[in-house]
Amino acid sequence: MDLNEIVVFAKVVETKSFTAAAQALGLPKSTVSRKVSQLEERLDARLLQRTTRKLSLTEIGRAYYERCQRIVADIAAAEQLVDDLQATPRGRLKVTAPVDLGAFRLGELTARFLATNADIDVHLELTDRVVDLVDEGFDLAIRFGPLPESTLVARRLTTASMGLYAAPEYLARRGVPTDPDALGEHDLLVFAPVPRLATWTLHGDGGPVELVPTSRLTSNNLLAIYEAARGGAGVAFIPGFVLRCLGGDESLVPVLPGWRSATIDLFAVYPSGRNLAPKVRLYLDFLAAHLAPASGL
Repeated sequence: MDLNEIVVFAKVVETKSFTAAAQALGLPKSTVSRKVSQLEERLDARLLQRTTRKLSLTEIGRAYYERCQRIVADIAAAEQLVDDLQATPRGRLKVTAPVDLGAFRLGELTARFLATNADIDVHLELTDRVVDLVDEGFDLAIRFGPLPESTLVARRLTTASMGLYAAPEYLARRGVPTDPDALGEHDLLVFAPVPRLATWTLHGDGGPVELVPTSRLTSNNLLAIYEAARGGAGVAFIPGFVLRCLGGDESLVPVLPGWRSATIDLFAVYPSGRNLAPKVRLYLDFLAAHLAPASGL
């Protein structure tokens, strides 16, 4: 079935003229005539009686047109629905992000986004596994780089870095390290969402320095490491945004402030940049604005 033939036929009947139908559809008259002929040939039935002065429906043509009217009306309604959805961002937005980023930053930002976008609902799934966006029906994912080669489109949102922090009472008890080598004499709290992050690479005036910390506590959960550091269990190597998101939490203070991790890019990735749904584009722009490098994480 060729829907173009049906649309052309309906327009010919509606305008009672091949010429008028061609003008309305923006097609050559010869194309309109050919489409109608192809439709009649496919149906093996005469739909229109043609004379030099008059165009009329046959009995079969009239019955066929009554059904075609409904089809054409449904197509027009479907296209209008798409236009309406494109004009006003709405619907359900399905997003995946790392657990700790979502808990410390993305949840609060998404709440602000929802407050100003009443027609959008967000399903935010926090997981540290790499989700297949297409197979699992996600609109976009928030991921720390570097990213593997893929067909996904990536948009850089901001950068983050990790630093050393400890509770003042811990430092009063154990002393303040003066260089990275001195960390070997301290209790270390290791945030390792993936095995490679169990190694600490510190960048400073004499860096980089790579350490394989002997930890008192290792966890793939950032909140657990943060709470252990607050409790005076040791020195933690955690993203600075954790403290900023908690309003400059004074229960932890920087250790070796001149030494930090390399910057890590934060990306939004999504299946295609073509015909991106307005709800997705709006959320991306919101995140980019509120996670800009000036404010960072």
